[in-house]
Amino acid sequence: MSPPPVWLMRQAGRYLPEYRKTRQQAGSFLDLCYSPELATEVTLQPIRRYGFDAAILFSDILVIPDALKRNVRFEEGHGPRMDPIDVGEIHRLNPSIVSGHLKPVIETVTKLRRELPGETTLLGFCGAPWTVATYMIAGQGTPDQAPARLFAYRHPEAFDHLLGLLADVSADYLVEQIDAGADAVQIFDSWAGVLGEEEFERYAIRPVRRMIDSVRARRPQARIIAFAKGAGTRLKTYRQATDADAIGLDWSVPLGFAAELQKDGPIQGNLDPMRVVAGGIALDEGIDRILDILGNGPLIFNLGHGITPQADPEHVTQLLARVRRSGEAA
Repeated sequence: MSPPPVWLMRQAGRYLPEYRKTRQQAGSFLDLCYSPELATEVTLQPIRRYGFDAAILFSDILVIPDALKRNVRFEEGHGPRMDPIDVGEIHRLNPSIVSGHLKPVIETVTKLRRELPGETTLLGFCGAPWTVATYMIAGQGTPDQAPARLFAYRHPEAFDHLLGLLADVSADYLVEQIDAGADAVQIFDSWAGVLGEEEFERYAIRPVRRMIDSVRARRPQARIIAFAKGAGTRLKTYRQATDADAIGLDWSVPLGFAAELQKDGPIQGNLDPMRVVAGGIALDEGIDRILDILGNGPLIFNLGHGITPQADPEHVTQLLARVRRSGEAA
């Protein structure tokens, strides 16, 4: 058994002292996202420190609503905020302005492809339409995204229009990332788990399939990972219905079920980020269990969600050493 490739969601982030230094230099979080020089530096920091098998573009899923002029800002201690959107404003959104607004992000992808080691995979990404829409409706994240769910029930036509628009501009954005040098892209649906069965099909599956079909129609070689956090047993249907090349698993997905999913294609995940915070035996045991059950199949080793700011960088060193030793042990 060879060790699986490994990267971590949010691997370029607040747990690293070098990131915090660059973040201060940038000013606001969005300024950092839109500075090709600084965003490239932040993306490269964990590659220099750890030698991950993949680098993921440093940006944010909310650059799309920012490009749609929703007044996105990141408030210290409160997270992302934007102007909540209503039915009339949904129909007045102008998708033609998105690509121009996001040119600095595409420039970052170009710089990264030039500066990354040749053997390091470059990943682009965007948010899934459902997740991005939840922030646009509420103006912020909420525990169960009730504002977006209620809006969808009350205004189904407007909500479908919003999801379709987001799917189309996001697909364009992914194509631009691929053209700039991204080897693969990931679609993050961080709030898929709050949806009921019918809503999951309508709001999580259909828009993502629309995106994937759109990207593949133009770039047949595109490799796409879809991550629907909280989808649980619906992931089997999700993979088949979206036709993603690989699916990301959060840490709550049982490993026995993950092994069944693996029979249909590559999976990515799914270590609990709290094990990285804990370190020591808890971290080793979590890694070993995933590798014991999933290590012989097509696997990208990752966390079940993003690494947290309180993680010790030395625990990431421990994680990488443990995963890479798994090939020697075999």
